[in-house]
Amino acid sequence: MKCFLLAAGLGTRLRPITDHTPKCLVKIQDTPLLEYWISALHAAGVTDFLINTHYLPEQVRKFVADHPLRKHIQLVHEEKLLGTGGTIAANRAFFESGTTLLAHADNLCVCNWRDFFSAHVGRPAECPMTMMTFRAANPSDCGIVELNECGVVNGFHEKVASPPGNLANAAVYLMEPSILNEMDSIPEFSDLSTQLVPALKGRIFTWENKNVLIDIGSPERLQSAQTRMAAAHAGKV
Repeated sequence: MKCFLLAAGLGTRLRPITDHTPKCLVKIQDTPLLEYWISALHAAGVTDFLINTHYLPEQVRKFVADHPLRKHIQLVHEEKLLGTGGTIAANRAFFESGTTLLAHADNLCVCNWRDFFSAHVGRPAECPMTMMTFRAANPSDCGIVELNECGVVNGFHEKVASPPGNLANAAVYLMEPSILNEMDSIPEFSDLSTQLVPALKGRIFTWENKNVLIDIGSPERLQSAQTRMAAAHAGKV
């Protein structure tokens, strides 16, 4: 299993915390966000990591150089932010050789990764992608999905005022190489969530993360993640 961790964002909503620290290295209970991803995914069987950089890349390079799994991690730098579509296009070869996990490494995600992988293996044949979902506390801030009886996306509502439910796209995907052909068919493709997901309606399987998924997008959400993980470490959740 391979994983592409998107880690190039500026983290502007987290300033001043991110004035001197890239968002992917912000610490939750003294552990950088990237470490949560790498350690958990490697334990679940991921053997190859690709991480993109842009903002304060030297700190990410040092983190990887000092990491015990550094032989399994490659970095690719973006002088100009490419967006999810552009990043995938620029690293097409990584996605062509087999199933790839794509995730935003500036979120906190704790779950049973092996269950997620198993769900993808058992997905309906017509689905080239499995999307992780979660129950959103503020649905209007998220991309909300509707599912059919087989757990396949048949409706998608991106940050609307009154969405029909709270089951949200976690922006964590398991993707087959055929996804690249789907992207090629979308004119001026640039964004996974707003362009590819709607285009694949009826062909995206889902798996719900019932543990932790928090977008570390503001000081308030960062504090929520700190509180949640402190409780987890204390055995209270």
